[in-house]
Amino acid sequence: QVQMVESGGGLVQPGGSLRLSCAASVNIFNGNAMGWYRRTPGKERELVALIIGAGSTIYADSVKGRFTISRDNTKNTMYLQMNSLKPEDTAVYYCYAHSPFDFRNYWGQGTQVTVSS
Repeated sequence: QVQMVESGGGLVQPGGSLRLSCAASVNIFNGNAMGWYRRTPGKERELVALIIGAGSTIYADSVKGRFTISRDNTKNTMYLQMNSLKPEDTAVYYCYAHSPFDFRNYWGQGTQVTVSS
C-alpha cells in the first residue's frame, strides 16, 4: 500500500507564497501521471496542476504563471510552489499519483491552505 503525505499548508496573506510537499512511501513519482487537486466546501474537486508522460505539465487557468509543480524522484517527493496567492486559492489541497507498479490511483490526506489578511 502506497502512503502519500502532504505538508506545507497553512495561513498566508494575499500575495504570499507557500510550498506544498507530497512525500510518498515508494517512488511513485516515477510514473506517468501525478499532480495536485484542490477542493473547497460546496465545490467539485478541481485540478490544479499535473505532470504527465515524460514531464509535461498542465495547469488550471486560474493558477498559470503563479504555481509550479515539480518532483524529486531521489526523495520520493512532489512539490507545488504557490506564489502570488489569492483568497480564492483557499482550499484543501490533495496530491495524486498513478502508480507505475499496480496501476492504481493514490491520494494524500490533504493539507489546508488559507489565504486571508
